[in-house]
Amino acid sequence: MTGPYQIYLANSVLVMTAAILFYAALTDLKHYQIRNELIAVLGGLFLLHAFLSGRWPGIQWNFALALLIFVVMLYFYTQNLVGGGDVKLLTVGFLWAGIDCALPFAILLSLFAAIHAGAGKLGWAEVQRTGEDKRSRIAFAPSVAAALIAIFMLGCLALVP
Repeated sequence: MTGPYQIYLANSVLVMTAAILFYAALTDLKHYQIRNELIAVLGGLFLLHAFLSGRWPGIQWNFALALLIFVVMLYFYTQNLVGGGDVKLLTVGFLWAGIDCALPFAILLSLFAAIHAGAGKLGWAEVQRTGEDKRSRIAFAPSVAAALIAIFMLGCLALVP
């Protein structure tokens, strides 16, 4: 059974996670880089939230989904279609979302990424040109952060009674 302090602490972890996601999004926008320390902190906050929210018993499914996403994204990384930071952030994003919230997270992620890409095409957002063929590249962390924060706000990661 969850008490008022446990609910307060679990929600505080969500607020801290949102702040770190916001910071990751800003640094990715500015430097096109996501630091490993941020990913480690986000993973640790997930474990803390899972314990405080009562989601601990089903945590193995969150890790299974995160591993699957990591393997799939690793393929795209080897093809130079995504950056290493994007692989790490998406992995931890799906770790947080888990099986129950994966679909809303993926839908919101697609929506925010499409908006960001559209803004880049219209010149409203910065686009980086890389490689010999000068392929366009946008920071992906803002879309991941926005989608994950949105599922927090939608209550998808509700406390288990």
